[in-house]
Amino acid sequence: MPKIDVNKVAEILKKNQIDPALLRKVVEEMNLAVQPEGGDEEKPPAIKKQFVILVSDPDGLMPKRDLVGWVLQIPESESPATTQDRIFRTTYDFNTTKKGRLLPAKTVGESLEAIPAKFFKEADVWVKTKTPVLVLKTDNEIPKE
Repeated sequence: MPKIDVNKVAEILKKNQIDPALLRKVVEEMNLAVQPEGGDEEKPPAIKKQFVILVSDPDGLMPKRDLVGWVLQIPESESPATTQDRIFRTTYDFNTTKKGRLLPAKTVGESLEAIPAKFFKEADVWVKTKTPVLVLKTDNEIPKE
């Protein structure tokens, strides 16, 4: 069925000399009919998501108990071994500020959760998860059926 604009319908009705009161009533009803119905249907709440770190452990060297960690980013040209030093340097810098002297970060977890991103950016570290996430291990094999 072809769609036609409400204004075009109103012009056609005017040309055919329809009573202005009737014309106004018809146009108002058409405008109500074309409005999307958003009030009746509510969207389901968004699904909350979490980060998980999946580590390959084909030789079974990792411990059997659960581990947690944080997801961070550093420049590609830098060594991952410098990541802890970057976090330590950021924590020292933050703890010398007024807010840091009031509420100093004493552990790596406190540092990653409480220190603002601008301090980490100066050390070229980007914290992707402020809260620790569960580390899962895999043997890196897909089971055969």
